[in-house]
Amino acid sequence: MSGLYGSTASLSSKRRPSDERSEKPQPNDEESFYASCRAAYLTVFKSSLDLITERQQLCLVLQRAGRNPSNRSLSRYWTTKTKELNFDDFCAIVKREKPAARADLLKAFRKLDAANKGYLLHDEFTKIFTTKGEKMSPEEVSAVLRLADVNNGGRLDYNKFCNTFISTCDQCAKMAVEKMESNNRAKRQQFGNQIETSPERSVSPRSYRFSDGDTTPRKVESKSPRPSSARKYKGTATTVINMAPLKNPRHMEPSDLQDWPCTRSKGCFFLEENGITSHHYKLQLTLKSTVYLTIKPLNLSRAEGKPSPWMSVDTALYVLKESDGRGEPQLVAFTELRNKESYVWKGELGAGSYTLIPFTTGCRLRKNKKQVTKEARLVYRDVSEDLQLTAEFRSTLSDVFDIIDLDGSGFLSLEEYNFFELRSSGEKCDDDAWEVCKENFETKNNELTRKGFMDLNLMEANDREGDPSDLWVTLQSMGYNKALEMTEACPFIINVYAEKSKPKMKAVSLESSSRLLQKVLCRSVILKGEANPMDGCEDVIIYTYKNDARIASVIENKSDKKIVLQVNNDQNKNCISSRGMSVFAVEVPGKSTTVSQHVMAVNEKQEWVYHCVQNVLS
Repeated sequence: MSGLYGSTASLSSKRRPSDERSEKPQPNDEESFYASCRAAYLTVFKSSLDLITERQQLCLVLQRAGRNPSNRSLSRYWTTKTKELNFDDFCAIVKREKPAARADLLKAFRKLDAANKGYLLHDEFTKIFTTKGEKMSPEEVSAVLRLADVNNGGRLDYNKFCNTFISTCDQCAKMAVEKMESNNRAKRQQFGNQIETSPERSVSPRSYRFSDGDTTPRKVESKSPRPSSARKYKGTATTVINMAPLKNPRHMEPSDLQDWPCTRSKGCFFLEENGITSHHYKLQLTLKSTVYLTIKPLNLSRAEGKPSPWMSVDTALYVLKESDGRGEPQLVAFTELRNKESYVWKGELGAGSYTLIPFTTGCRLRKNKKQVTKEARLVYRDVSEDLQLTAEFRSTLSDVFDIIDLDGSGFLSLEEYNFFELRSSGEKCDDDAWEVCKENFETKNNELTRKGFMDLNLMEANDREGDPSDLWVTLQSMGYNKALEMTEACPFIINVYAEKSKPKMKAVSLESSSRLLQKVLCRSVILKGEANPMDGCEDVIIYTYKNDARIASVIENKSDKKIVLQVNNDQNKNCISSRGMSVFAVEVPGKSTTVSQHVMAVNEKQEWVYHCVQNVLS
């Protein structure tokens, strides 16, 4: 029934049922959303640390969250390569899966009811839904036709069916929340014990999990006295760092840099519900050489003196040495110093193959809550009634072209175009389809021109007779809102200079915040940061790393058991956290390390204070 229950990317949240007897403030939308997700998860699994290991489990837990995913939707999230999904993955999918709306369901049924009778005969219903679109099984059809309240005299009253369907979805989500709220053990397990002296708010459940072998503690920069309320916790640690206004660090660019062989590539960070997706790269060096790396946001603005709004987004580049198939790549370097918008690293790399992973903390690349009051027009009909792209849309498409033209040649190769296709549709364009594309749209030297790219989008609009829905899906996948503003993406450019050999760099994948990246982040903080063993809980160590622009915190749990930490940033000044909340919880499995948060200044021209209290909950 994909025609009825198709899904599009959407933010959604469900508030917990109000409790008139409670004097605590009501949670905000984000907190309520994660509470409802955990509630749904706990109807299927014992803990949010349990993994989804089957497609059917994913379907079931989504239904418990009030979603009704089609098989097509499930196939986007559970592919042939998927082996498992964690709770964070599930939350991201719930946000993407738009709850079915009564108006959409009615619209789909009315397309089948040409005479507008308000019902479908059982024979009609059975024939349509077992032969067309995403086919229902005979058992599923029978289940619908057995609903006494919506069936009478061989007719399905689809108005009543839509009401029943929506109320059932809502009831599933509500019952899951009520079940968790009534189970104090489940609440403590997932959110931490809401101790009376702690801030009275829910906490974010998001955490990353993986193992790391380095457990060597180092001295922390600043540690304040243990708070008087610490006796209520198993362990506590407080870190205070005073940061000066940002000043451009010493310029470390080699004086003869322009004479060094160079390779460069563009890429993009895309904001997702479960993290940030970006291009990953392979770097080849034929000789041992001094290397100079830079990464910075890509300015697409054509107005002089008015840079693109994402230019303040922080960037970093992690360099991993390939291990010739004998294990995971190992971290060898990452950009730490800043030169205006660029983050840079200079050092020596040996001959061989390297993986380059771009990174942004998420402090400044965040969900935009601004409401778009007027949707931009994408197409119009000229005096001859021919469909045309609006000037505003053409300008946006030109920017998209510049972003996906990774080598900056002014043309799109099949490889570059396929990164765009993977992002916008999830599928690649094969060689045969590319040949058809070349026959219909302007190309040069086997590559698509800017004009050809524009005409391809115009053809898509014509195929839909002017309906811009699919064009909007593409634009939103590229980070644009309905006002054609790029609010949930940040294009960037990487430069690699090698003094003694010509470096070769190539984009090889478009990946989300992977396990490998999270492990690399932990490793970098442990190697370069300072350690603070927790008072009263020596098996837990807090590592804190800082450079001129950001602070990162990593939690190491050396014990065998899972721990839950409450992280409190209430005393921070002029700070913004990648978690998006001042108080949240982090679950850390036994014998593992976890990224707690990244923190940056709200206003870099002013002093900022990182004052973080982390407590292990009983």
